[in-house]
Amino acid sequence: MSENFDLQNYLIEGVEGVVKEAIKATLRNPRESAFMLKFAAASRAASKKRRIAEDNGEHIPPFLIASITSKCNLHCAGCYSRCNHATTDAEPVKQLTSDEWLRIFDESDELGISFILLAGGEPMLRRDIIEAAGKKQNILFPIFTNGTFIDEKYYALFNKCRNLIPIMSIEGDRELTDSRRGSGIYDQLLSNMEEFRKRGLIFGASVTVTTKNCREVTSPEFLGGLSDRGCKAVIFVEYVPVTEESRELAPTDSEREYLMGEIRRLREEHPEMVYIAFPGDEKGSGGCVAAGRGFFHINSHGGAEPCPFSPYSDVNVRNTSLREAIHSPLFTALRSGDLLLDDHDGGCVLYEKRELVEALIKQ
Repeated sequence: MSENFDLQNYLIEGVEGVVKEAIKATLRNPRESAFMLKFAAASRAASKKRRIAEDNGEHIPPFLIASITSKCNLHCAGCYSRCNHATTDAEPVKQLTSDEWLRIFDESDELGISFILLAGGEPMLRRDIIEAAGKKQNILFPIFTNGTFIDEKYYALFNKCRNLIPIMSIEGDRELTDSRRGSGIYDQLLSNMEEFRKRGLIFGASVTVTTKNCREVTSPEFLGGLSDRGCKAVIFVEYVPVTEESRELAPTDSEREYLMGEIRRLREEHPEMVYIAFPGDEKGSGGCVAAGRGFFHINSHGGAEPCPFSPYSDVNVRNTSLREAIHSPLFTALRSGDLLLDDHDGGCVLYEKRELVEALIKQ
């Protein structure tokens, strides 16, 4: 990594870039544009907070990933969360309450965290937490959902609270989506998209990129179809293998290069949508931005983890503040060492080097 590389500046520009593109993407929707303009002001204020903290020797990431439940109704092929036992069919026990999550959202706002990605399990099962998130208008909450629990009450909530943006998971066409997520899921997603379009509500799509769908999900037909249905953001997540059997699904180097080339083209030719690649966009940051460099993860039981693909924790936010969690011994060791900058085979360096992460916890 270059000695002149400024991580904080990169992250600030990245956040502001996403907001600017989101404003462009919503220009034809007056209500959505009005919210995004207000959020842009809040985002600038949050950036100033983070910059002041940086000048005082404290790094605050602009993003947080919050897995608000361990329960899910689907059994998607190769799901990392189920393989890590973070998602189960059993009724969740001792998970963070809505009040505890609201405290985390309040602390995030105070620190200058601008984006909190709500995940699971299936986050729509925790309506109480999503309603609490809707009250925090200074923070944008993308909700990563399988789309099967979106009902009339949720449509009303999304209309009232424009900081809640559903990001529905889709794998390409009907065959690709249903073969991974279950029969009928593709048609359910398209029905949801049509309802969002009719109501003038913003939504996005999340695509898990594998060796099976890399070309399909970057095709003009697939992305044009999403755009026609009103989709305003597409988040490409490279599949991270969690078992030896699933390793063949992980994109190869050439496929990752192809994906990033297509995303660069899409950003230039189709500004009507926002395109984000994970972890592909991290290369511009000089390495992995987990463990608080750019974001970190809180699991449904409060454990603060480097990222969802690296489920290791040495601190729980039930017993400490969010600020203290950011500076946990594990996070501090990862940020101060070279592990996050290492070359690696797959899309996730912390998964590839998981034995070293486990060793850090044992120290």
